[in-house]
Amino acid sequence: MKVAFKQVDVFTSSPFNGNPLAVIMDAQGLSDDQLLAIARWTNLSETTFVLPPQHPQADYRVRIFTVEGELPFAGHPTLGTAHALLEAGWPVKTPGRIVQECGVGNVTVDITADGSLAFAAPEVTITPFTDALMGNALNGELFDTTHTPAVVDMGIRWLLIPMISAEAVLAIKPDVSDLQRLMAHAGANGVMPFGPLPHGENEQYEVRGLLVEKGSLTEDPITGSANACLARYFAAQGQRRNYRTRQGTAIHRQGRVQVRYEGDQIWIGGNTVTVIDGTIAL
Repeated sequence: MKVAFKQVDVFTSSPFNGNPLAVIMDAQGLSDDQLLAIARWTNLSETTFVLPPQHPQADYRVRIFTVEGELPFAGHPTLGTAHALLEAGWPVKTPGRIVQECGVGNVTVDITADGSLAFAAPEVTITPFTDALMGNALNGELFDTTHTPAVVDMGIRWLLIPMISAEAVLAIKPDVSDLQRLMAHAGANGVMPFGPLPHGENEQYEVRGLLVEKGSLTEDPITGSANACLARYFAAQGQRRNYRTRQGTAIHRQGRVQVRYEGDQIWIGGNTVTVIDGTIAL
């Protein structure tokens, strides 16, 4: 059979500059083995599969797969799936909002006036973390000692490492074996160094998403979950001003993430564009 399929580029307003996502618009009747096989075939960081919601307040349910297995939540798949469904005319229960049901529960996506989307950052657990491996793993020592590194758990666990500047973040040349050991010590899925950009820039922070997969370094172009973890990390320190991050610079991408604080709610937003729109044979 054939079902609607989209490949979208998330956290960018121009194609080929963001984080790609494959969206299978109707996954009813597919087995877990089929979902994993499709995700491995697309060979993207994530592929999402849309299903009817089970929760009465949700507009749809999504299952998120990497090439290795299922994730309970991820940021750019959340925005990319919502974009694909809204573009296809998916009905919503509440005007201006679309509610996604996933492994961490219901996640609300805000449909902003300019057409960009923002997801409500889930709650997290924050655990301060230090390890002598950090300098070797990142091949650098330009850490911001006024802030403590921390493991932030949002279903996906990110080790956040504050650096003194955006330049220090971009200068990082990870040592794969030490980075893998650091991630193991932290129990983290990935490492996110971050540092402030100079005043006058459109964004306030440079961030990177570093992972080790099958023994090799992988750099995520733009990471919604890690940016959401960073926003929660700042909020826990009493910093609740709106800001923008830049990600993907080191791998020639132009990812942009908008973080917005509204009371106790934190919104992680950006633009999404459709690159491929058609059908996939299942």
